[in-house]
Amino acid sequence: MFYHNIVMDNIEHLEKLAKLIRYYIITSTIEAGSGHPTSSLSATDLMTGLLFGGIFRFDPDNPDNPNNDRLIFSKGHASPLLYSLWTVAGKVTEEELMTLRKFGSPLEGHPTMSFKYTEAATGSLGQGLSIGLGMALNGKYIDKLPYRTYVLLGDSEMSEGSQWEAIQIAAYYKLNNLIGIIDVNRLGQRGETMYGHDLQAYEKRISSFGWKTILIDGHNFKDILRAYEKALKSIEKPVMIIARTIKGKGISMLEDKNGWHGKPPGKQELQNILSQLGDIDKNIKGKISIPEKLNPYPYLLDKLKEKNMPPISFDKPIATRKAYGIALAEIFKDFPNMVVLDAEVSNSTFSEIFKEKYPDRFFEMFITEQNMAGVALGLSRRGKVPFVSTFAAFLTRAFDQIRMSRHSEANIKFCGSHAGVSIGEDGSSQMGLEDISMFRTIPGSVVFYPSDAISTIKIVREAATHKGIVYIRTTRNETPIIYSNAESFPPGSCKILRNSENDFLSVIGAGITVHEALKAYEKLISKGISIRVIDLYSIKPIEKTAFLDAIKGTKIIITVEDHYPEGGIGEAVCSTLSDINIAVHILAVRKLPKSGKSQELLDYEEISSNAIINKVLNIYNSSKNNI
Repeated sequence: MFYHNIVMDNIEHLEKLAKLIRYYIITSTIEAGSGHPTSSLSATDLMTGLLFGGIFRFDPDNPDNPNNDRLIFSKGHASPLLYSLWTVAGKVTEEELMTLRKFGSPLEGHPTMSFKYTEAATGSLGQGLSIGLGMALNGKYIDKLPYRTYVLLGDSEMSEGSQWEAIQIAAYYKLNNLIGIIDVNRLGQRGETMYGHDLQAYEKRISSFGWKTILIDGHNFKDILRAYEKALKSIEKPVMIIARTIKGKGISMLEDKNGWHGKPPGKQELQNILSQLGDIDKNIKGKISIPEKLNPYPYLLDKLKEKNMPPISFDKPIATRKAYGIALAEIFKDFPNMVVLDAEVSNSTFSEIFKEKYPDRFFEMFITEQNMAGVALGLSRRGKVPFVSTFAAFLTRAFDQIRMSRHSEANIKFCGSHAGVSIGEDGSSQMGLEDISMFRTIPGSVVFYPSDAISTIKIVREAATHKGIVYIRTTRNETPIIYSNAESFPPGSCKILRNSENDFLSVIGAGITVHEALKAYEKLISKGISIRVIDLYSIKPIEKTAFLDAIKGTKIIITVEDHYPEGGIGEAVCSTLSDINIAVHILAVRKLPKSGKSQELLDYEEISSNAIINKVLNIYNSSKNNI
């Protein structure tokens, strides 16, 4: 009853803090002229009780302390509440708070990493619980520290499918260190939410997934503190506190009124509002309890550090997707912060090779790609290096989570297997044809597309070394080995595989199309036509100087890719050469794919060796006729 004994004597203090926080929410949003005061006011008591009621353990002077409890505002539009909490904690001045939403201020409209007490950038609803799940997995199974992860959820966002993906997985992993708090304030952006104030509707659904549920009055501090106390005692179940609240609580003109979402009152209303709040004591401060000093679990790697291990070698063709799994197991000894996630296809992505060797660092996410991306972000924010794999096509489901992870300074490595029409008979639903474009749009991302097992293994190591988001595209089919172990594959560069002083043009491919280009080279050279073959294994970035050196002496380029033309290799090359007068011909997937043999589909889409030969001959004959 330790927490109970402390907090019951502090109700009056918490009420004063909550009043001050409401004052800061109103004044900062009125000053900004925008924001979400009503969504912040409804959760004020819930968060005041958590942070300042003796429950939350956090060192404000060391936000990166591995023992700190974590708090994620999944309902990121309640950022005025987040910033006001840290104002009463003495870490944000009132002057700084009044910069809310102003250009250059760290107090942005939704939480970002510019504010040092933000755990992850939120605001795209339905993502916070997955992020919290990743942090909870880290605490319970990797670092083995007793910190708790709390996630403030909006009732509207509970209709997002990603929430239920997270709810299922959290119960599966028995994450009793994960505590969700649903702010059931009844009103969404345009009216009543799906279940309004029916707390039992939420309880019935969430408890059926294996969670402990606690229903409370979200404005009664005794209820709130007792709920947190009960949550801390959960043994094997994650906990969801379902709180009935009033949107706009504390301000009569806003309370439970539709039409005020995302809109503060005008400045002319301020005095009337302040009179309702009554006396405000700006001298009081909220004190947060400090966590214990514990060290993360030391993962023992001594048995892995065998000396003088021979390099991996291959004497026959192997699929790059399999080489990816081999590489994960190979590099773990050098990157002990790695964690591997997969979406129930580890026997196809071959991440199962890692799982078999290091089962305690592999987490099965089942078929929950959106949740998997969010979990990866949570792990990344706790200092781990997640490698995330599934079919390339299915990563498109998680694009919102992936794009948002960049705003959280994520260090995540994604691998999409079964890319392109070359996968064959499975058909179009399984073919990743948009993935290069998708990952190229992520600011600062690196996009790799290896063509053989050696390059794959080297690229996986490069990915682990690089800080940021990396995408690795792998191929289903076995491909011949074309590189030696001596080769390196840094981001930005490319490889010249065939060249001479008499090359008519450059053919640029990546992955499967590199092998088609090499076959085309052999047939064309027999006809007396020499082409340069370039492996653009790094699709992003493309280091311009290195690329110009690779194509030097040729004035025509053919790009060939197992991907749609929009945002793919051809467009990456065109962007690189935008200020240079050189012809670029793009061979890409332009027809709606269908089932068939791999070679049939490459021919059908005109990205095979035959298509390359035909294109080269057309250009060659045309140039001869124009002389």
